[in-house]
Amino acid sequence: MRIVYLHGFASGPRSNKAQFFRAKFAERGVDCEIPQLDQGDFESLTVSGQLQVVDEAVASLTPGDPVILMGSSLGGYLAAAYAARHPNVGKLVLLAPAFQFPSRWRKRFEGAEMDEWKRTGGKNFYHYAFGEERRLGYRFVEDAAQYEDEPDFPQPALILHGTRDDVVPPEVSESFVGRHPNASLRLVDSGHALTDVLDTLWAETSQFLGFQNA
Repeated sequence: MRIVYLHGFASGPRSNKAQFFRAKFAERGVDCEIPQLDQGDFESLTVSGQLQVVDEAVASLTPGDPVILMGSSLGGYLAAAYAARHPNVGKLVLLAPAFQFPSRWRKRFEGAEMDEWKRTGGKNFYHYAFGEERRLGYRFVEDAAQYEDEPDFPQPALILHGTRDDVVPPEVSESFVGRHPNASLRLVDSGHALTDVLDTLWAETSQFLGFQNA
């Protein structure tokens, strides 16, 4: 089993969820690769660039069983987008995936705020991995516009979503699953971060991936 975990927007490999899952997989002798999706250059971040990082992470793994992708929030969207383009992905586990990201992002910053971002070429966001605000280039918006709202991947997927998520409403995942019979949804009593239900996430994930005595 080969696993690649994709962290969320303005996050990093040391995030609580990423390290929690890495430890759980390690207990079962399974390696979990967690690439830094912005490669240390948040200002130049794009969806295309992140997908390239995913591709490099997958290519670095020892050939064998199909890759399992896990992703949180934007990382979940990236996992879905990558799987839709690469049949070597076997399964997906998506944590509050940011489906409809391209269109939702444009709506979130529409009007004067988006105009200012475009005019200045950058906008500051709090970066959780660095604990401070970091500038993100407008190229992020332009690049994202070329990608689909809901990647149509065929692989089996487990989606875990909080009922109190105020960043990506759970209805987004419910709607997606309603049109994709290859995906199943488990709603949990939590918000977007899901860090208060890690044991529940692991129980669902381990069952989906077929671990024994999980």
